[in-house]
Amino acid sequence: MSLADDFLADIDYEDVESITSSAQDSGAQQQDLYTSFGGASSSNHNVGGGDLMDEDEDDEDGDLDMEADMNEADSALEAMMREVQSAKNARDIARLMDSAEMKGILKDIAHFQSQSASKGSNVSGMVEDDPEYQLIVKANTITVAIDNEILVVHKFIRDHYEPKFPELETLVANPMDYARTVKRIANQEDITKVDLHDILPSATVMVVVVTGTTTEGRELTEFEWKACDEACDLAFELEKVKATIIEYVESRLTFIAPNLSAIIGTTTAAKLMGQAGGLTALSKMPACNVQVLGKDKALNSALSSASQVKNVGYIYYSPFVLSLPSDIRKKAQKMIAAKIALAARIDRVHSFPDGSWGRKIREEIEKKVEKFLEPPPQKNIKALPAPLEAPKKRRGGRRARKEKELYAVSEMQKLKNRMEFGVEEQEVMGYGESQGLGMLGQNSSGPGAGRIRAAQQNNRNRGKISNRNAARLAQYGSSSGLATAGTASSIAFTPVQGIELIDPTAAAAKVKAANEKYFGSGGFFKAPEKK
Repeated sequence: MSLADDFLADIDYEDVESITSSAQDSGAQQQDLYTSFGGASSSNHNVGGGDLMDEDEDDEDGDLDMEADMNEADSALEAMMREVQSAKNARDIARLMDSAEMKGILKDIAHFQSQSASKGSNVSGMVEDDPEYQLIVKANTITVAIDNEILVVHKFIRDHYEPKFPELETLVANPMDYARTVKRIANQEDITKVDLHDILPSATVMVVVVTGTTTEGRELTEFEWKACDEACDLAFELEKVKATIIEYVESRLTFIAPNLSAIIGTTTAAKLMGQAGGLTALSKMPACNVQVLGKDKALNSALSSASQVKNVGYIYYSPFVLSLPSDIRKKAQKMIAAKIALAARIDRVHSFPDGSWGRKIREEIEKKVEKFLEPPPQKNIKALPAPLEAPKKRRGGRRARKEKELYAVSEMQKLKNRMEFGVEEQEVMGYGESQGLGMLGQNSSGPGAGRIRAAQQNNRNRGKISNRNAARLAQYGSSSGLATAGTASSIAFTPVQGIELIDPTAAAAKVKAANEKYFGSGGFFKAPEKK
């Protein structure tokens, strides 16, 4: 984006018409060209600070106006292209360079450049009333026309150089690079003898040379090459004038807004002032609106919005912010926008005309950015706490021995924790995990390997119970079914009959018969007779 687009908001449509008045006198077609490129751009950039809050309300009207402007621009562009094709000389269609308006602006620029650099300190009142500021606005406005002139000249060169090298316009897309390449190749037949490395990248040079050796183009006539040569010189002249204007604007902006330029740079400062509508309008904006100035230009680029950052503008895309890591750019943008809002108010009342306040703020911003970039503080490694030097318990006796026995490691656990050198330990699987058995079951072999003996009950570790409670427990246990094992079965496997069903009453009947035999109720106990 050129600086001309940034300052178009500072002027009205009457100023645009005055800039292009000389071109309008030269021909109606040139006026259509400026309207299609510059006029539509001016109307789209004439935005004030308050419009940022109400932009959603005028979306529908804006779409209709944009569609009408695009239709008008397309029709004007088609008419311009027809005139370019029929023209015999580039200056017949590109008349801006010889216009009185261009010569007057260049003369005024040379006049103000010759003045003392301390002129900015003599500015009083509104900045917009200063004649040099008005010249800056006009100079930026005419750069739009210069860009359009370069496009027209580029079209003229392509149409007239196409018989010589028709593939060149697809290989070199930049208008100025195309003009330099045409100027260097000229009307030579052997393109391999032309050195283009100082104009184009090496990869492009190779493609151009290879394509030029196989092209079906013909040699231009003397009249055709003279027209192309003059058009290339005109393009170089327009580029030089544009560079002079931009250099002047950037140098003089330090006198119009010294503190603002010291904080963000002259290029971005010019864009912000142009988008806001001047320094006075920028000074009335809050910081939240300043940081999104130029948002529409950044987002409406006809590209995918997947990788675009939302709610950013000229400040975010300034060289200083883009040089920072992406994770702190939004934070830096918000911080810089707040300082820019203050700097615009200071420049509005002409305080600190030497820009000392702006340079001081810039240093503060850089220090804060360095603070943002510092790594987080390293966590301190805490030393282990000192062990408690409490006296050890040296109590002996039966109670102390029993407490130790409760938490003592059993022999089975000791064997499990041991491994014999050179002998593979057995493992058991359970719940998706394996557990090594160590030396448990090492002495056994065969199918019983790995089995362990059930732990023997240590009566010393058993809890004590009184005799009274033991009697009650036995009484409760006998009256319940707890005495019978849950795995007891009435089926017996015998080698004689196989599966045999046991009569549960047989044992009781056998006991009863024995009692009746010896302790029957028939009389006194009698010993059985000997046979």
